[in-house]
Amino acid sequence: MTGSGLMSMKSALTRGLSTVTRRLFIAGSFAYVALVAAVALAHIDEKVLYEKASAYNTIVVTEEENGLRILRFGRGEVRQSVVKLGDPDHLALPYARAALVGLALSAQSRRFLVVGLGGGTLPMFLRKHHPNAVIDAVDIDPGVVDVAKKFFGFREDGLMRARVADGRQFIEKLRQPYDVIFLDAFGSDSIPRHLTTQEFLQAVRRAVTPGGVVIGNLWGRGANPLYDSMVRTYQEVFDELLILDVRDAENKILLALPRKQQLSRDELTQLARKVSAAKRFPFDLGDPVKYGFRDAPAKSRHARVLRDTDIEQRKQTSP
Repeated sequence: MTGSGLMSMKSALTRGLSTVTRRLFIAGSFAYVALVAAVALAHIDEKVLYEKASAYNTIVVTEEENGLRILRFGRGEVRQSVVKLGDPDHLALPYARAALVGLALSAQSRRFLVVGLGGGTLPMFLRKHHPNAVIDAVDIDPGVVDVAKKFFGFREDGLMRARVADGRQFIEKLRQPYDVIFLDAFGSDSIPRHLTTQEFLQAVRRAVTPGGVVIGNLWGRGANPLYDSMVRTYQEVFDELLILDVRDAENKILLALPRKQQLSRDELTQLARKVSAAKRFPFDLGDPVKYGFRDAPAKSRHARVLRDTDIEQRKQTSP
């Protein structure tokens, strides 16, 4: 083939690639615009029922056209709770089902502590399926407790109570331990630092029965630069740690035990399925185990153990 022929072919190929590139770019642009529009419409369809700044958060309650009510700490922020009024079995956020796997690791389930009330999703689910259990829900923000009662159907009774208190101080003053402790306290985008340290988790360990379990809800590494250090801190305090990835979410569920109890994926799946069948959950607790089970990594030499002194140093260096 002559040089001019090669040049002609090269020119045609370049024009063809340019056309393909432009089409891909246009298609991608339309897809992006469609996604943004869908997200925008989703928020437009939500009716704001309540919005008020508290000492800790800007509390926003919205309602979708399908009746679901949503709690956020600021407009456009992540969903803290999603509640279908009158239906405590409706767990819309996938992390909640994964967190309930921890029930399979407790020798008994007579006393529950939930740190971080939100809309009351977990306590209301536990109340339905454990009607004779003691359930204490603790939240530092009285505005959140008030909203849970007024907008999300949370109701106290003789055995289920909402406590307005700092979760750490509440745990440090405990006299009677719990069988299951859920650590689900989030601000608008992260866990309060004083609820991540070794000293705090040592108090949590003292607050759980020897046959009990501590269930931590964390943001994963992609959204949480302290994730590896948080895992390392749990490993420093507890004898056994299992981790569940959560389907379609950035959450990681940590299952921490004050004893050695090595379990395989299949063994934990079977234990979880027995719990959901016995308690007549509307879902199979084995599913989040099969999807997300993984052993905690070996203690990382590169991840530091989080301590109270880190918080004090941070305060001193802050402007």
